[in-house]
Amino acid sequence: MRSPSEVGAEAVPLVRPLPADTFCPQSRRRFVLIAAILASALGFIDGSILAIATPAIRVDLGASFAEAQWISNAYALTLSALILVGGAAGDRFGLRHAFVAGIALFIAASLACAVAPNPPMLIAFRAIQGIGAAIMVPGSLAIIAKAYPKKERGRAIGIWAAASALTTALGPVLGGVALSAFGDGMWRVIFAVNLPLGLVSIYLLLAKVPADAPTEKRSLDLGGAALATLAFGALAYGLTSMSTEGEGQMSGPSIAAGAVLLIVFIVFERRQREPMIDLSLFRVGAFAGANVATFFLYFALSANLFYLPMLLIAGWGLSAAEVGFIFLPLSVLIALLSGPVGQWSDRIGPRFPIASGSLVVAVAFAGLALLAYAGIHSFWWGVFPLMALMGLGMALVVSPLSTAVMTAVEDKDTGAASGINNAVSRIGGLIAVAAMGSLAAWVYAAALNSGAASGIPGFGEPAPDLDAARLAASDAAFAAVALVTALLCLLSAIVAWTTVSGERLPWPRGSEAPQR
Repeated sequence: MRSPSEVGAEAVPLVRPLPADTFCPQSRRRFVLIAAILASALGFIDGSILAIATPAIRVDLGASFAEAQWISNAYALTLSALILVGGAAGDRFGLRHAFVAGIALFIAASLACAVAPNPPMLIAFRAIQGIGAAIMVPGSLAIIAKAYPKKERGRAIGIWAAASALTTALGPVLGGVALSAFGDGMWRVIFAVNLPLGLVSIYLLLAKVPADAPTEKRSLDLGGAALATLAFGALAYGLTSMSTEGEGQMSGPSIAAGAVLLIVFIVFERRQREPMIDLSLFRVGAFAGANVATFFLYFALSANLFYLPMLLIAGWGLSAAEVGFIFLPLSVLIALLSGPVGQWSDRIGPRFPIASGSLVVAVAFAGLALLAYAGIHSFWWGVFPLMALMGLGMALVVSPLSTAVMTAVEDKDTGAASGINNAVSRIGGLIAVAAMGSLAAWVYAAALNSGAASGIPGFGEPAPDLDAARLAASDAAFAAVALVTALLCLLSAIVAWTTVSGERLPWPRGSEAPQR
C-alpha cells in the first residue's frame, strides 16, 4: 500500500463482479491469501515508513524541501492516475498474471530506490514504483475474492485486512527504531526489504496457484491514463513550485496547463466506449457528495501525516523511533472499530457516522494547529492524544464511506464506483502534499523574516537565537497546514451531511431488511 495518506483508503476496495465459481482449488487457497498479504505488506511497510524516513533521506541525499515533496508525489501521481487501468489489466490478462507483473515491477523499482545516488533518480524510481503499485494494489484484494467462494470470502478478506492493519501499525515503529539505531543511511534498507517479501509472494503465486482465465477482454484506457498523469502531474508541479526559489514563475503556467489537460481528459473519457472513469456516475448526487467528502478528508489526512513527522524530527528534535508511534492509533482504531461502526452505519445510514467522524478529525487537526501555534512541544501528552482522536474520527468514517459509495449506485456499477473513490482518495493526497508544502514554505519564510525583525515568539522581543526563530517558524508553518486541513474536514462533514443518505441500508438490496 501505502503512503500514510492511504491508511484508510484500502477500506474502499476495488471490488469487481466475479464469477460464482473459483479458479483455485481449496487446498491452494491459503497460498493465494499468504501471497496477497505479503504483497500488500510491500506497499504498507514501504509507504508508512517513508513518512518517518523523509528527514533522513533529506539529510543523506541533500534533498531540498521540494524534492522531498516529489519523492512522495511521484509515487502518488502514477498510482492515482493508473490504478483504474491496473484493475482493468487483471480482467484482461488474468488476475494472477497481472498481480505477479505488478509485484515484480514494484520490487525492481524498490531496489532501484535503495541504490538511488541522488534525489532526481530517487524521484524517477518512485514514479516507476507507483506504476507497479497501480497493478499490485487492486490485484491483492481481487485475487482473494476470486479464489474464495462467497461463503468463505468474508473470513479471508478479514484475515487480509487484519494483517494489513498490523503491518501498517508496526511498520513505522520498527522503521523508526532502525533509523534511530543505525543512522540516516538506514532508509535504503526500507526499500531493499521489499525484495524478499516480493520474491516469496511471486513464488507462491507461480508455483502454488493455478492461472485464472481473464474475465473479460476489456480495452485498457491508456490514453485516459496518460492524460490523467499529465494533468495531475502539471497541477502538482505548479502547486509545488509556487514557493520554490527559481521556479515560482512556472507555477501559474503549470497550473493552467494542468487545468486544461484535466478538461481534455474529461472530454476524452466521455467519448470513450470503455472509459477509465465512468463520469456518468457523478450525476448521482450521493455518489458525487461522497467523493467530494473523500477528497477533502484524505487531502487533510495526507497533508498532516506527511508534514507532521518532518516537524517532529527536524524541528522538535524527536527521534524517528518516537515519532513512529504516531501512526499506531490510526491503524489500531480502524482495525478494531471498522466492523462495529459498519454495523452501526447499516442500522442508521452512513450520513451521521461520516459527518461526525469528519468533525472529530477536524477537532484533532485544530488541536494540532493550536499546539504548534502555542509552541507546546509535548509529544506524549499533546501530539499523541490528538493523533488518537484523529484515529477515532477516521474509524468512524472509513466503513460508512465505503457503504455510501457502494449504495449510491446500481449493483452493476459498484466495481467502478469503488475504484473511482479509491483513486479520489489518492489524488487528494497528491494535491495535498504539493499545495500544503507551498503554504508551509510561504508561512515559514514570512515567520522567519518577522522573527528576525521582531522576535519569535514574543511581542517585539528579539529572538534569542536563529535556531529558536527557525523552530518557531516551523511551528507556525505546520500550524497553518493543520488549520487549513481542519477547515477541510469541517467541509467534508457538511458535504456528507447534505448529500449522503441518512437511511438505513436495505439488506439485501432490493428486499426487506432482516430483523435485528
